[in-house]
Amino acid sequence: MAKFLFFLATICMVHCFSIPSTNASGRAVFCYYDSRSYLRETQAKMLPSDMDPALSFCTHLVYGYAGIDATTNKMISLNENLDLSKGHGNFRVVTQLKKKFPNLKVLLSVGGGADLEDSFKYNTLLESPESRASFIISASVLLKNNEFDGLDLAWQFPTIKPKKIRGKLGSFWHGVKKIFGSTPVDEHAEEHRSQFSNFVLELKNALRHDNMILTASVLPNVNSSIYFDTHGIMNHVDFVILHGYDYMTPKRNPKEADFTSPLSELMKRNPESNIKFLINYWLNNGFPAHKLILAIPSFGRAWKLNSDSAISGVPPTPADGPAPEGPYTKHEGLLSYPEICTKLNNPANQKGMHSYLRKVLDPSKRYGTYAFRNPDENEAGGIWISYEDPESAASKVEHLKNKGLAGLAIVDLSLDDFRGLCTGNKFPILVAAKYGL
Repeated sequence: MAKFLFFLATICMVHCFSIPSTNASGRAVFCYYDSRSYLRETQAKMLPSDMDPALSFCTHLVYGYAGIDATTNKMISLNENLDLSKGHGNFRVVTQLKKKFPNLKVLLSVGGGADLEDSFKYNTLLESPESRASFIISASVLLKNNEFDGLDLAWQFPTIKPKKIRGKLGSFWHGVKKIFGSTPVDEHAEEHRSQFSNFVLELKNALRHDNMILTASVLPNVNSSIYFDTHGIMNHVDFVILHGYDYMTPKRNPKEADFTSPLSELMKRNPESNIKFLINYWLNNGFPAHKLILAIPSFGRAWKLNSDSAISGVPPTPADGPAPEGPYTKHEGLLSYPEICTKLNNPANQKGMHSYLRKVLDPSKRYGTYAFRNPDENEAGGIWISYEDPESAASKVEHLKNKGLAGLAIVDLSLDDFRGLCTGNKFPILVAAKYGL
């Protein structure tokens, strides 16, 4: 009897306290961690250990970001002091989290908009079999040496150019020639599309020897129809992650504030700048739903309002570029969820620098949530923010479930409320999204 009880206890230790690789629905939850958050100060500084409360909700942790050496075409750390063992060694720190969360898969993401030196090198690398081989060999070594479970290709293809503002009554997408964009941004796009498919095949063949995962991320404002051959890559990637946000940003669209991550098409806007269109494009072109992941942002984009802005705050509204940086993230035009939630309490629509913001809900659950504060008589303090909150994230999860997608991604953990500043509960956007699956 004693031996039998010991056997049961052993089984329970192995199974009762392990974290499943998918939730009860069988869907995946990818959690991005931008390693640059380690370098932030005060409340915004996120150490790998700060992720512990989140990881029981994640099936995959994606560490961002590696880059490319333009001379050698090798995959490299973008911050060796942060990533490698001669410094903080965070590559190893995050992969060692698997000891505490044994069913967690940890991926390294390359690109992701973080590799700012020589933006053309990602296309250049694709053009030569030798360049691709150099990357693949170096990536395999880097992943294996640091015990990563796979690679996320967040390839930095050229983005479409922002649309010219033509007024609310005009055609916002005049002259559209290509899906997701009208102006050619790459004269060799067809070649790069074919080369990327070859690259994905070659990379998957190399990673398969170590049973590693390969995902491809479609970054914001990258033209899916130009660069991704759905049939050419579908058998060689484990997942494609659709980053359906940043359709409008203060950097790309400084003079007009609008929803950044709408679920559905908005009137008198580009009908392609929404999540439903993005998902339908991939499904209609034969890509299997069980390999598609929808990425949901945990942050907001903020514009500065001026005297020309609409008093009601209803978007689109004239704006005057990015809003000032927040107290934690220190990034002009971008605010983390806790930087936003702590400002929300202004039903009387007060004006001025020190007033709270007025939150405007979306009863239709089709466009998103926004908050704003009108400027004072000196044109100071005006701000308009399009952002994700737990309720809007849950609405997007409901849509991906209806479409039969494989799961969701949160981009990223460091911009969710990882300290519980809003309500005392940590990672509210992640938790709401996960429980919606």
